[in-house]
Amino acid sequence: MARPIARWGAALGLGALWWWAVLRLALAPDAGALEGAVAAGGWGLSLLPVHCVPKARAAGAVDPRRWAAAWRAGRATTASPHRRSDAGSAPS
Repeated sequence: MARPIARWGAALGLGALWWWAVLRLALAPDAGALEGAVAAGGWGLSLLPVHCVPKARAAGAVDPRRWAAAWRAGRATTASPHRRSDAGSAPS
């Protein structure tokens, strides 16, 4: 029960801090870089996509074990070396 309360408290506290910075920028003639940084940072956080879900729950997500198996298999095989640009041309 403490975690949701702490999250709500942090969200409300940060929201109040952001509003303080925005109102101080708009209304106080001596507002400075601190208020601008807080306001811009809060606005930037609002641009984050909030509809994202963890990879394991995403529709069409590939199981991480499949990626690990494919990665290990890719390292076990070796591709043929690249041909040199002068390969096959004999000097006459």
